[in-house]
Amino acid sequence: MLDDLDRRIVAATQAGLPLVSRPYHAVAEKVGATPVDVMARLRRMLDAGIVRRIGAVPNHYALGVTANGMSVWDVADEKVADLGPRIGALDFVSHCYRRPRHPPQWPYNLFAMVHGRTRDEVLEKVATIATLLGPDDRAHEVLFSTRILKKTGLRIAA
Repeated sequence: MLDDLDRRIVAATQAGLPLVSRPYHAVAEKVGATPVDVMARLRRMLDAGIVRRIGAVPNHYALGVTANGMSVWDVADEKVADLGPRIGALDFVSHCYRRPRHPPQWPYNLFAMVHGRTRDEVLEKVATIATLLGPDDRAHEVLFSTRILKKTGLRIAA
């Protein structure tokens, strides 16, 4: 369970770490703790699954990466655990995960978000994935983003 200090740390970081040279020190000052304690508590919350990850989340659009396509793949269910990490390791894939099929309308079970500056660039990268999958690619599609949705995680009050 979270104690009061854990909740203050989550509240202080839920919109992102401060953009300063020593972010954990800034959080520690804000919540009345030491930087070592803030880092240890965040590590404990990561290990317990309370916090899923700490990392940079770039604004692709601000970087000029405006063609974003969710590639969806029909691969054998027993191969997803092997193929997914290989696709997810590609530098142009931001996330890759398994989803349930809904046949006959939706045969796809492996999803990989691909980013590029143009749709053609995204399609070239999807072709790279298809080559990597080889005969394991039974079918695939690319669903391009049409608008930006604000993505946020869990929010708690301070």
